[in-house]
Amino acid sequence: MDAFSSTLLIVAGGSLLALGYAAMKTRWIFRQAADNPKLVKIGGFVAEGAMAFLTREYKVLIPFVLVVAAFLAVANQGVLRWQAFAFVVGAAASALAGFIGMKVATAANTRTTHAAQGGLIPALKVAFTGGSVMGMSVVGLSMLGFCILFFLGRQFFGSSLEVLDGQILPVVTGFSLGASSMALFARVGGGIFTKAADVGADLVGKVEAGIPEDDHRNPATIADNVGDNVGDVAGMGADLFESYVGSIIGAMVLGVSVVGSDAFRLRLVVFPLLLAVAGIVAAMIGVAFVRVKEGQSPQSALNKGTFGAAAVAALFSFLLCHFFLGGGKAVSSLSVFFASVLGMVAGTLIGMITEYYTGTDTKPVNKIVSACETGAATTLITGMGVGMASAFIPIVIIVAAILSSFALAGLYGIAIAALGMLMTLGVQLAVDAYGPIADNAGGLAEMAEFPPEVRDITDELDAVGNTTAAIGKGFAIGSAALTAIILFTAFQQQVGVGIINLMDPKVVSGVLLGAVLPYLFSSMAMNAVGEAAFAMIKEVRRQFREKPGILKETEEPDYKKCVDISTAAALKGMIIPGVVAVLTPVLVGFIGGPTMLAGTLIGVTASGVVLAIFMSNAGGAWDNAKKMIEGGASQGKGSEAHKAAVVGDTVGDPFKDTAGPSLNILLKLMAIISLVIAPMLKNYWGL
Repeated sequence: MDAFSSTLLIVAGGSLLALGYAAMKTRWIFRQAADNPKLVKIGGFVAEGAMAFLTREYKVLIPFVLVVAAFLAVANQGVLRWQAFAFVVGAAASALAGFIGMKVATAANTRTTHAAQGGLIPALKVAFTGGSVMGMSVVGLSMLGFCILFFLGRQFFGSSLEVLDGQILPVVTGFSLGASSMALFARVGGGIFTKAADVGADLVGKVEAGIPEDDHRNPATIADNVGDNVGDVAGMGADLFESYVGSIIGAMVLGVSVVGSDAFRLRLVVFPLLLAVAGIVAAMIGVAFVRVKEGQSPQSALNKGTFGAAAVAALFSFLLCHFFLGGGKAVSSLSVFFASVLGMVAGTLIGMITEYYTGTDTKPVNKIVSACETGAATTLITGMGVGMASAFIPIVIIVAAILSSFALAGLYGIAIAALGMLMTLGVQLAVDAYGPIADNAGGLAEMAEFPPEVRDITDELDAVGNTTAAIGKGFAIGSAALTAIILFTAFQQQVGVGIINLMDPKVVSGVLLGAVLPYLFSSMAMNAVGEAAFAMIKEVRRQFREKPGILKETEEPDYKKCVDISTAAALKGMIIPGVVAVLTPVLVGFIGGPTMLAGTLIGVTASGVVLAIFMSNAGGAWDNAKKMIEGGASQGKGSEAHKAAVVGDTVGDPFKDTAGPSLNILLKLMAIISLVIAPMLKNYWGL
């Protein structure tokens, strides 16, 4: 059996292992108790709203998927027409991962609230287990998609290196395109939904009506809790799903270009798949490490899982490199191993820097807390300064990772570093998805009027969730930068563009066009949130005005109307940014040519990564400054400092949960579209 065939069997085994684990944990979640009638009723509203939004979003996206698939089938020739099928598989896998994650998260939130009655340990177990289903579903469905496409490719075309390079890999890029397309709409749509609800709930509820966050009297509070799921569970899952798929495909494409024998290059091509399977096993071991003792912080338990998985993954990577890649002359097995470890270290460092700039009671966040005492203007100025400063060190880390991994193993080393950063995605995403589950659990405890000690436990889980969310965004941004670079390099090789002359007017024009795109894209997302938030604020004010009994608890708020406002705004607002992202590389490539498109990819990557870090970290810092004041700092809730902090958090919400995270996908989507259309451009321009 050749290396390709044996790898496919291992990939199939890894996929079944991850999906089996997710199924087992899903069953466990649904077996947990949630018997408080009010909790079940309110939790049902959240679950119903989340699934209704996802269903409507997918109905809107089905025509888009069919149109793009038809374009790929018509525009390509010969074998490459199979890209259309691969595109549909990628879109379907991403959608299914989001559906599973959402379904389990909205079941885990009520059960986490119920479990919190028994203390921190059972509550953490339920919340993290719910998150682990999202993590394992993403990696399992990714591997399943690869297995299906490569198995069909092997059956129809063969398994030689020439067939892989010239036929199968170009077809499989459609899989990444499908995942990226769904991710963009999930991130933008989910971000608009959640922030419209959050802004409306905060400004009218906290500032105007003076009621607590997640108070059941606030008509927007159900929509706010629904938004946590559609934005931070389905959205983040789709984001990292396409990063994971893109990094694997990019590494496989670059493996072909390494100088060496065909047998060794074939091993380099399939090695990323083996590394991903090893990462699945390491992530499952890491999940088992997440245990908390009495008096211990939940953060330390989650850190044990994350770092434990990374240590196991590093060991697996060494063994794989030694036994599978040993004897290579052009690229040594040790160099590839160190490149994978560099990716893990870079991702961890970016997470730590993100935690420093956004975490509770850190120096930058304390600076914002102090600024809140002098009003909203200084709050905004200080928060923007913190966000801008926070971009420098992560960029230095990314640059160091690129240069070091390139020195070790060339362009293939950069690709392996990108994959190394996402190797333990199963546990990374579990930690990240834990955050919105814990946040929802706290909201449900407040709305269902559980005793204060239960809310104290859910608040402790939620505080950790804010940090994990910020770290998850840091990982997403770092991986986006490396993944975009390797996809760009793969495009350069596929289209036949050699050295790019930065003095070429077409290249310079492309760089400038690419540099401004993240700002145009962000403005669309921010404006959509602003318009939706305005509609939400009007609706909440209307309900308080026309139903005065809501605040006296003699009348019920109309939660469904607020959910409908966020849903309609999200579905409308995600279309134009998505179209801009999809059409730009196509238009630039066919009108300006491959060199201008190469310049555009350079500009959008350089500009987008920096802007994404700034927006995500500024938003996270404003959020935790508000939480510190609500915890008693600067005269606490209801003070003038608190009102200024709410304004800062309101501005930061679309920064960190809509525009910032969506930029990650913009970079990768434009790069993968360029890679997919590379053969068309090559024929069109006669290269």
